[in-house]
Order: sequence, then C-alpha cells, then structure tokens
Amino acid sequence: MIFLTFAVCPFGFLCTVLWYICLDTGYCALSLTIGVTISNMPYDKKRVYIILHNIRSIHNVGSIFRTADAIGVTRIYLTGYTPAPIDRFGRARKDFSKASLGAEKSMQWEKRKNISALLLELKKGGTQIIAVEQSAHSIDYKKVRAKASAAVVLGNEVTGIPLKVLELCDCIAEIPMRGRKESLNVSVSAGVALFRFFDCIIPHFSEKVGDCGVANAAHANIPRYR
Repeated sequence: MIFLTFAVCPFGFLCTVLWYICLDTGYCALSLTIGVTISNMPYDKKRVYIILHNIRSIHNVGSIFRTADAIGVTRIYLTGYTPAPIDRFGRARKDFSKASLGAEKSMQWEKRKNISALLLELKKGGTQIIAVEQSAHSIDYKKVRAKASAAVVLGNEVTGIPLKVLELCDCIAEIPMRGRKESLNVSVSAGVALFRFFDCIIPHFSEKVGDCGVANAAHANIPRYR
C-alpha cells in the first residue's frame, strides 16, 4: 500500500512529497523535493522599472531606493533634477545613504537627461508605462494590470508629473484619498503602488484586457489627457 503526503514550505517555494510504502515487515519513506514559485513565473522574467522625475528631496529618493530593493525592482531611472546617490563630483551622499540604508549599492540605477526619450525607448522595447498621479482620467491603482515589463513614473512632490510626460504614458494610476489631505508623500505612494503592481504582474498578459485593466480610458473612447 502506498500513501502520498505533502509538506509545503511556509514561504511557498518548496514542496516535499513523501511516499510511504507499506510492506508486510514495516514501511519505508521516500521523499522528493520539488521547487515551485508562488506566482508560477520565474522571478528573473519580471521587469519593473521606476522613473523618478524632478523629485527634489534626497530623503524621499533614498527612501524609494530602499523600497525598490525590498520589492525587487530591476532598475531606477533618475530624470530631471532628481538627486543621485553620488554628487556631481563623484562623492557618495551620506544623507542619501542614510535614507536608503545603503540600498543604492545593490540597486541598478541610471541618470537620464531626457525623460521623454527614455519613455519612448522603453515603450519601443514593449515596456508598459504607468504614471502614479492624480488626474481627471486616472484610474484606481488597484484596477491596473501591470504587464511583465512595466515602468512606474513618480513625479515632483508639489507639481506632480508634467502633462507632456503623462501623454507618453499608457495609463495614469491614482491612489484614492479618503481623508482631508489630497495626497501622500511620494515615497509612501511609491511603496503602495509598487507592491500592488509587482504582485499583479502576469506572464504573457493578454492585450484583450487592455493596457491598464478594465478601466483603461482608451477603451472608454474618451481623451486620456487634457
């Protein structure tokens, strides 16, 4: 007689199959460990980029680096006057490293002058561009269906993302505010949105669902931006 039982790792990555073969004289146990992933998609197939445009605060940028490392972001692009981990003389910024807890040492990052050229380059390579911003044509961030390759744009703490940049994005995602304040700190918004988008990444995502889910403005036959 053969009994089959499963022992699953609490993190969902390994599954041990135990075979109990009962004999007249007793039984013996054979085990087989099988590697699986929770999302059924290889981690290295996911591509999530962050584009930080005209974010002035070193503390905010450093905090986003720390969050990006925790999530597993592929690369961070710094555009406009967003501060980099090193200054123009090539010296490491201590205040940056303090906010990031040194995450810039493990994160891939790149300084780019022209955000429009960067977005067009990413789009040409099949990357979906998602702006996190408040807009008349934004959708709830929970309705966004991120593709296997997605870039998330975050903008200035006060003025937000420029219209010319929004026009190059595939959709605008907004985090609903339920209190009296109209917005979150940009580093907090990054954490909320990125964890959601990363969890929703699906391999070979069907275009039939729309670039940004069921509420894509393009499918509603209305202008996305004004």
